[in-house]
Amino acid sequence: MSIDIDTARRVAHLARIAVAEDDLPALAQQLSGILTFMEQLNEVDVSGVEPMTSVTPMRLKRRADVVTDGGYPDRILSNAPDAREGFFAVPKVVE
Repeated sequence: MSIDIDTARRVAHLARIAVAEDDLPALAQQLSGILTFMEQLNEVDVSGVEPMTSVTPMRLKRRADVVTDGGYPDRILSNAPDAREGFFAVPKVVE
């Protein structure tokens, strides 16, 4: 797949990256190279390969899923620019 300069400009805009007009051809070429590599990866047969989170087999540590207030709500709210009645106060955004 080949990326043209207009597509590279759009990708840079969407990524919020400032790219000079002179650098757009190089960016387009780099993006095309990345997509070519991804197409090569699609050709690899991965049937029968289990997904893994690490190269060493180990279980991830888990904690109990318990809802708490953090144990120190006053310290947390002290960082807020505006807190009222034990909650963060934010400006109204919906009329």
